[in-house]
Amino acid sequence: MFAYVARRFAAIVALTFGISVVVFLIIRLIPGDPAIVLLGTNAGDPTLVARLHQQLGLDRPIDVQYLRWIGNILHGNFGYSFGYQQSVDSLLAANFPATIQLTIASLGLSLLLGAGIGAAAALRRNTALDTIAMGFALTCLSMPSFWLGLLLILAFAVKLPWFSVVGGTSLKGLVLPAVTLALGSAGFNARFIRSSVAQALAQKHVITARAKGTTRAQVLVRHVFRNALLPVVTVVGLQIGQLLSGTIVVETVFSRPGIGRLLVQAILSKDYLTVQAVVLIIAVIYAVTNFLVDLAYPLLDPRIAQR
Repeated sequence: MFAYVARRFAAIVALTFGISVVVFLIIRLIPGDPAIVLLGTNAGDPTLVARLHQQLGLDRPIDVQYLRWIGNILHGNFGYSFGYQQSVDSLLAANFPATIQLTIASLGLSLLLGAGIGAAAALRRNTALDTIAMGFALTCLSMPSFWLGLLLILAFAVKLPWFSVVGGTSLKGLVLPAVTLALGSAGFNARFIRSSVAQALAQKHVITARAKGTTRAQVLVRHVFRNALLPVVTVVGLQIGQLLSGTIVVETVFSRPGIGRLLVQAILSKDYLTVQAVVLIIAVIYAVTNFLVDLAYPLLDPRIAQR
């Protein structure tokens, strides 16, 4: 078990280092001078450009810039946003809770819908219920989130004024963005869970348990759903990163605060330090989530830690 955890921990450290290097270099490879972009109409003054170069550390070698940047981040300093005229740390602190709220609500809703639809379809394979359920799942999976969000706004905020057009951080303002973000993931979950449950139902030990007279409910709980859980855990780890990236579109459509909308605004205003911070946080959360999923595997199946 210790060797398994150590291997996974070493992998996550290497992956996090690689993510930081890629995020740092991508910003540096963007054409143009960041200092000139940030100064705007004042970029004609060479003194101001040189001073901003010094403040941003752009006058130093690339390796020194990276070490300085990553050192500041390890101390909790993500830099200063010239576009918002405040520290990037305060921007993240103000917007991050709303994104976490939306991500958790969307994940819970997608798992609830996906598990219900997928399990029902697996238990009624090759029936009308199976066809309808998988058709609904495929429809949800195929709809772009920005289009679905606009449809929900038109239906439930304009035609039926149940919710406000502009989503806020209240529970009422959370419903439409969470549904928009969750439906696509729910469709994928439904198809995946149907496959996992159907595969578990065909296992020999399940057939043997039924032959011994074990009730259907006991077989489903003890054998089918437990064996189908491990692949679902993998999907959950992957979907957290997908939902975090999906907030970029959903928060923009619903004018909802969050790091997704903050990232879009920072890109449009060429706020490089804010872009770096948001992309790095999303990528690291995605990597850490999958690390936690790897740690959960041995708890569900102890044989994995012995490999």
